Amino acid sequence: MGWQRWDVAWQQALYGPDGFYRRSAPAEHFATSAQGLGSSGRVLAQALLTLAERHSLTRIVEVAAGRGELLRELRALRGTQGSSGVADLVGVDIVDRPEDLPSDIEWCHSTGGARLPDELTGLRGTLVVAHEWLDVVPCPVVTREDDGAWRDVLVNADGAERTGPPVDGADLDWLSRHVPGHVGRAEVGLARDAAYADLVSRVEQGVVLVIDYGHRRDARPQEGTLTGYRHGGQVPPVPDGSCDLTAHVAVDSLGADLLCTQREALHDLLGRPTLPPHELSSARPTAYLEQLSRANALATLTRPGGLGDFWWARTLRATGDLG
Repeated sequence: MGWQRWDVAWQQALYGPDGFYRRSAPAEHFATSAQGLGSSGRVLAQALLTLAERHSLTRIVEVAAGRGELLRELRALRGTQGSSGVADLVGVDIVDRPEDLPSDIEWCHSTGGARLPDELTGLRGTLVVAHEWLDVVPCPVVTREDDGAWRDVLVNADGAERTGPPVDGADLDWLSRHVPGHVGRAEVGLARDAAYADLVSRVEQGVVLVIDYGHRRDARPQEGTLTGYRHGGQVPPVPDGSCDLTAHVAVDSLGADLLCTQREALHDLLGRPTLPPHELSSARPTAYLEQLSRANALATLTRPGGLGDFWWARTLRATGDLG
């Protein structure tokens, strides 16, 4: 492929005709709160249903839905969540509709990356959730020279890098506003900001929620965060389609109405994890194990230094107070 800017090579490696996400299910290569972490998917689904109920929303749309793992949890829970009024579930992903997905879950095909399906527009009464989507929206990778000037980082098919031309225009403006002086290498978050704004624009009435790992200005990593994942392990980022490519999100540049950690969000929606009373283990052992599993999953999702440090970025569109 020759030498290319990282965002160009990244887009092709993940979403091109033979791209990683066209051939691989995310859960095959890494575990997330929504996929591959035991009971965590069900606890996350409970939180989303609670959030939807709080705003009287009747539809949940999941962007970057993988193979529909979280949607299945939502479907299983929506009839047992008390007064929850969520009736419609929709998945959006680059792959065709999974063959075993229940027929009452709708599916929209996307082209991958930042681009969303044309039919995903004018949404009302809708919670749109994008779980670990922005981190795989490709963006330029840049390095700062000794004189302070930013230059693009170029990459070839085997992952080798070299310094490219100077950064200018909108990318340079973004770096000037959002990247402090201690940072020597960074991912330019302008494409993520635009993707988030596009997602928000598709909703006329409802809530947009992006959940991802990221950082704010004062805590930008000094050497950037671009990395790869393959078969459950972290590997060097190589844009050949053999691995996932991901980088943390500059969450404070998105323009969200509310920004908080996953720990704060889940404590608000579900309360703090508490162990079931021990006497329940003998009186109702099945219920005891279910409650114990839920408490452990909630503790995992809210643990400091782990998944609890994920960010929830929310934007409200023409409905009640944001909560």
